Amino acid sequence: MKKEVSNVNLVVGTKTNLHPNNAHREAYDFPKLIEDCEPLKAFVKPNKYGNLSIDFADPLAVKTLNKALLSSFYQINYWDLPAQYLCPPIPGRADYIHHLAEHLAYHKNLKGIDIGVGANCIYPILGQSIYNWNFVGTDTDAKALAHAKDIVSNNSNLSNAIELRHQLQESNYFKGIIKEGEMYDFTLCNPPFHASAEEANEQSLRKVRNLKNRHIKKPVLNFGGTNKELWCEGGEEMFIRKMIKESKEFAKQVCWFSSLVSKQETISSVRPLLERLECEEYKVIDMSQGQKKSRILVWTFLNKSEQQEWFKNRKSN
Repeated sequence: MKKEVSNVNLVVGTKTNLHPNNAHREAYDFPKLIEDCEPLKAFVKPNKYGNLSIDFADPLAVKTLNKALLSSFYQINYWDLPAQYLCPPIPGRADYIHHLAEHLAYHKNLKGIDIGVGANCIYPILGQSIYNWNFVGTDTDAKALAHAKDIVSNNSNLSNAIELRHQLQESNYFKGIIKEGEMYDFTLCNPPFHASAEEANEQSLRKVRNLKNRHIKKPVLNFGGTNKELWCEGGEEMFIRKMIKESKEFAKQVCWFSSLVSKQETISSVRPLLERLECEEYKVIDMSQGQKKSRILVWTFLNKSEQQEWFKNRKSN
C-alpha cells in the first residue's frame, strides 16, 4: 500500500493567501461590483480605515455581495437564498475548486458529485463556470434542493450541466445516488463542522463578536446556515469517517473522493481508517483565507496505472 503523499501547500499570495488562480485575491472592487449588481450600493460605505466595504455581520449585506460576485465573475444572472440557509463565502469556496482542479491535473470537462449541495448550489456553480465541469448535486433537504433547482433553471449556462438528486437516506452519502454504470471523476463535500447546536451557536457568537468588536449574547448568523448545514452528531470527524467507509463501496466508480476538513485533528483521526481500508493514495492539501486555515482531504482506491487509464479515457471521450 502507498503511504500518504506529503502535504501540499499551494497557497500563494500577499493578502488573502488564496490559490494563484483564484479571481478573488485582490480587494473587492466595489464600484465595479455595484455596476454589475446595483442593489449592493445600499450596503457599501467607507469603513473605519476609509475604504469601501460592507458590514460583514449583516446577513443581507453578505448575501447581496455574493450576488454581485457571482454576477461579476461567473456570469450568474440569478442567485438567491431562502432565509436561514447557508450563504457561502465565495473566495474560500472557489479555492476548493481550484485546488481540486490542480490535483486532478487534467481538469477540463470532468464530472463530479457535490455531497450536500445546499440551497446555494455554490460548488457546482463555480466548478461549471470556471472549469466547465458537470455535476450531480445531492442533499437530504428537499427544500434546499428546490431552491438549488430554481437557481440552475434560471441560469442557461447551468441548466444542462447540473443535475440535482434527493438523498432519501440521511445516513447515506453515495448509496442511492451513484447509479449502476455511472462514473465520476471526483466527489467534493463541505461537511457540517460542529458536533452540536450549542457548539455551532458559540462559534457564531465568536465570529460576530470579532466583527462587531463588542459582546453579543444572541448570535446573528451573517453567513446563515440551517442545523443540518452547521452540525451533526459527532461533528465533521464522524461525518468524514462515515463517508470514507461508504466510499470503499464505490471504489471503481469514482476516481478521487474529497472533503473539506476544518480541524487538523480530524486528519489524524481518519488516517488509520484510510490505511485499514487499503486506500491506494491520499493527500492533504492545505488552504488558508486570511487567518482561517483549512484543508482538503483527497483519497482514491485506484492505483497509479488505473488512474492514468481513467484520465486517458476521459481525454478521448
